[in-house]
Amino acid sequence: MTFKPPLLSGRQIIKAFQKIGYYKISQRGSHIKIRNDEKEITLIIPNHKEVDRWLLKGILKDAELSVKEFSKLL
Repeated sequence: MTFKPPLLSGRQIIKAFQKIGYYKISQRGSHIKIRNDEKEITLIIPNHKEVDRWLLKGILKDAELSVKEFSKLL
């Protein structure tokens, strides 16, 4: 069974990722770059009021997290 990602703002997504070791590298316009040195993964999160669910799903795929694992971080 697949879970639908929640509708979240960019700030909420970044806060959740910070709980597992990601930190802000830089920002260009409305896009924030975060990185986890342990996993050597860099993600770009749009700082929008609502991030599209499918975009969030792609970000989670890049971060090697399932929707269920990510939901626990919220």
